[in-house]
Amino acid sequence: MSTASTPPIDATTTPSWADLTAHQAALTPDLRAWFAQDPGRAARLTFDAADLHVDLSKNLVTDETIALLVRLAQDVDLAGRRDAMFRGDHINVTEDRAVLHTALRRPSGASPALTVDGQDVDADVHGELAKVYAFAEKVRSGKWTGVTGERVRTVVNIGIGGSDLGPVMAYEALLPYKAEDLDVRFVSNIDPTDVAEKTAGLDPRTTLFIVASKTFGTLETLTNARLARDWLWTELAAVDALDDSEEARTAAVGKHFVAVSTALDKVAAFGIDPANAFGFWDWVGGRYSVDSAIGTSLAIAIGPARFEEFLAGFHAIDEHFRTTPIEQNVPALMGLLNVWNVNFLGAHTHAVLPYAQYLHRFPAYLQQLTMESNGKSVRWDGSPVTTETGEVFWGEPGTNGQHAFYQLIHQGTRLVPADFIAVANPAHPLVDTAAGDEPVDVHSLFLANFFAQTKALAFGKTADEVRAEGTAEDLVSARVFSGNRPTTSILAPALTPSVLGQLIALYEHITFVQGVVWGIDSFDQWGVELGKKLANEIAPAVTGDAAALAAQDPSTQALIGWYLEQRS
Repeated sequence: MSTASTPPIDATTTPSWADLTAHQAALTPDLRAWFAQDPGRAARLTFDAADLHVDLSKNLVTDETIALLVRLAQDVDLAGRRDAMFRGDHINVTEDRAVLHTALRRPSGASPALTVDGQDVDADVHGELAKVYAFAEKVRSGKWTGVTGERVRTVVNIGIGGSDLGPVMAYEALLPYKAEDLDVRFVSNIDPTDVAEKTAGLDPRTTLFIVASKTFGTLETLTNARLARDWLWTELAAVDALDDSEEARTAAVGKHFVAVSTALDKVAAFGIDPANAFGFWDWVGGRYSVDSAIGTSLAIAIGPARFEEFLAGFHAIDEHFRTTPIEQNVPALMGLLNVWNVNFLGAHTHAVLPYAQYLHRFPAYLQQLTMESNGKSVRWDGSPVTTETGEVFWGEPGTNGQHAFYQLIHQGTRLVPADFIAVANPAHPLVDTAAGDEPVDVHSLFLANFFAQTKALAFGKTADEVRAEGTAEDLVSARVFSGNRPTTSILAPALTPSVLGQLIALYEHITFVQGVVWGIDSFDQWGVELGKKLANEIAPAVTGDAAALAAQDPSTQALIGWYLEQRS
């Protein structure tokens, strides 16, 4: 059985890795022939996980490839590592922590109860959720008011990284479910433009700020929180809702600011009542935290009942991943396919292409989830990795991407595996009545593009097919599509809170699977620390400290010098 302290198995030394290497060397991908010769291929390589219908058949794999990848999962003890995560072993080795984002969505009364490091995790999670839900209902009902007694109309979430990317992505994805009389804005960037634009036009009397920082010490978040506090005081004074006394200012902060943090002393020092601080735990990484109190802004927007559906979606995929054999386990298979694409087919990037406009922030969310988790060059025991790790995740919604970067995916020299995501039933089923003789269901037209793109990428167009269209011979080569470009299609009935939770959990577990194969700790993020430390050291130089400037390297000195000369 795999435990947190067990050294990682070097996947490259396993029999299955050697067999995969030989298999790849002998493989000539030919999706056209594979489908023509095997009418059951699509059915055999299509799987359901909760509400997600996932077609893996257009990937560059045969049954032998899948069997070898399943053997690789066995050789690296994927199931053991998975079980260790679910039971709360300290698999985040470098920080000596459990990894329990899956506990955030365990239903109340789940059996057996989850106790980790002497703590009743279920009780802790549901106790905090109850606080979040009670607060959300106060805001939604108008019982929570500002200093003038007016109800909240706009919530501004101040965070960065996982404290921003998750909530804003989920809020945008679930806009059809939000309360009509409430809007949410998100501030993350320390660029002062962000806070200025997000507070522009707001009424301070009806604005509530949520400051999301576990330690209440994140530079960007606390800077923006202070700017927001100054804005509040200034704007309240401008509408004669605040005098200049310290007591009045403190009261204003108490009515217009809450926190998501466990550093209650720092929360109180800022002016926020610790009773209005919602916590989470060190076993929740920021990029895995949208289903914790970090999602308070989302719970306010869509309401506790919908947030419960959101959590239930996560849990459905958790259970699928935890209990389904690897050969039918969707997150496991997708993670193993990513390993195949990276380590055996030489792919460096991975496109995520949602054919659902409400998911327009999903690729950006996945960038942090995947690249912060698996952008590592040492294994969890500190030894160097033995193969390539990580992928550059990127993407935009279809059909926008078709008119931008699909050219490279179709005819470029780089292999770019792509995940296409769509829903059968849109939030806005509009009909174009002026398109021709018959009304056109626009969503069906939209999805025709989805199906066409995956077909074109898989099967391409041969030179003979191009010639048959009457193309001049000197243009034939430019119009040939090689095909054999791997894609995965993910379909769902509709973009509900549950389905969004399922999609997030799916990619969380895909990321975990890759990390296990590569032997890395997918739950620390030391790579973000150096830049933050240096920024604090350089800040005095940027504000005129000559000694601090002299301590910098020549390039940095010159850049700061130019900046200071230009700053008016």
